[in-house]
Amino acid sequence: MNTPQGPVTIIGAGMAGVALAILLAKRGYRVELFERNPDPRLGGAPAGRSVNLALGERGLHCLKLCGLLETVHEFAIPMRGRMLHDPAGNTRLQPYGKDDSEVIYSVHRARLNECLLNAASALDRVSLNFDRELQEIRWDEKEARFVNRKTAGDQQWSVIRHRFETLIGADGGGSVVRKHLEKALGIRFSEELLDTGYKELTIAAAADGSHQLDPNALHIWPRGGFMLIGLANADGSFTMTLFLDNKGTPEQPGFDQLEDWPAQKAFMEKEFPDAVPLLADLEEEFRDNPIGLLGTVRCRLWHLGGKASLIGDAAHAIVPFHGQGVNAAFEDCVEFIDCLEAGSEWDAVFEELQLRRRDNANAIANMALENYDIMRESVRHDGFLLRKELEHELERRFPGHFVARYSLVMFHRIPYAEAYRRGEIQAQILDELLADADALEDVDFALAGEIINTRLKPLVAL
Repeated sequence: MNTPQGPVTIIGAGMAGVALAILLAKRGYRVELFERNPDPRLGGAPAGRSVNLALGERGLHCLKLCGLLETVHEFAIPMRGRMLHDPAGNTRLQPYGKDDSEVIYSVHRARLNECLLNAASALDRVSLNFDRELQEIRWDEKEARFVNRKTAGDQQWSVIRHRFETLIGADGGGSVVRKHLEKALGIRFSEELLDTGYKELTIAAAADGSHQLDPNALHIWPRGGFMLIGLANADGSFTMTLFLDNKGTPEQPGFDQLEDWPAQKAFMEKEFPDAVPLLADLEEEFRDNPIGLLGTVRCRLWHLGGKASLIGDAAHAIVPFHGQGVNAAFEDCVEFIDCLEAGSEWDAVFEELQLRRRDNANAIANMALENYDIMRESVRHDGFLLRKELEHELERRFPGHFVARYSLVMFHRIPYAEAYRRGEIQAQILDELLADADALEDVDFALAGEIINTRLKPLVAL
């Protein structure tokens, strides 16, 4: 079948936009990519806005198709589980998978973006345009108008008009393309902000360049209504993130109660006493790093005929608590190419992409919200640990039938909606098996086999 022709314009040079540009260029398309910010390779990424990435199978698969898997593995750090830090400073590892082969990878966001940009720059068919802030889209004329942010004070030269054949909005959760689609389609998209914000902190490398915590774990300080997490970087540092309600109460602290250094210092020393000695720049980072927003974007319609489509966070931004934001965006890119190779016109390609991805995007959005409660609260309790032990034991005893929902999301590429559906069935099975069990030895595994074979079809893995 003939595939759509013509150049492709992509708005947004983040993970999804650049990955899609690479995949399109490898298939012979000319791609013009526009980004509102300066080239991060020239001046570095802005501090304080990054929640480190956890790459799973979906993201790794896209990077493999981009030809970047080996390059990324040079700075990706495998994490085998959650390292829990209690208020007394004791630690306990909760493995992610059923064995040591199932790991996720900590990757610094800015470094991965730089890797993608370098790969795109090396392709003759990709044109990168930075400091181009989208102002207007004239759909009937197929014209996008940008402001050159370097010369924005000079009205004669600041406005750039760009004619496009096909436009892809990959400009993140606050997508300007989405807002223009909203006007053209006459519908509203759902944007749900959490009452929780985040602040980025840092643990520097030790004097000898080594990590000051175990680098092969995602570190969590769960405190019920809030938490601190840390992911290792290849340079020996840790990117730390404090998640806390924006508005506090007498029972629950919030960022609004931490307005000065004495309050910030007292809070951190009380809640995270083992982390504070490692946070050498804590006062400066509390002062200088902004409080980030967290939210979920859901879109009923992703495209305007064959003129434009959304992808990645622009179509389905999610909260970061399942580590799937970039993985879902990369999977969009893979699915986009699959739809492209099967389609005859852009409108058919965009419609098929929406059909394949919308329900899956909603499913991972739900799971990400649920995982916040797990990370800040449930992981602290022995009952949760027993539940995870049983999940892994059932995976070992009944391979291909029972796979923990977390594993389905992180270590497989089956659709998110299917992982969500199977997860609900498996949660009921776990409830039944643990109803009268206080330890793994109390579980009736003969009964487990009967229930699993009855309720779960064999998994068709991707």
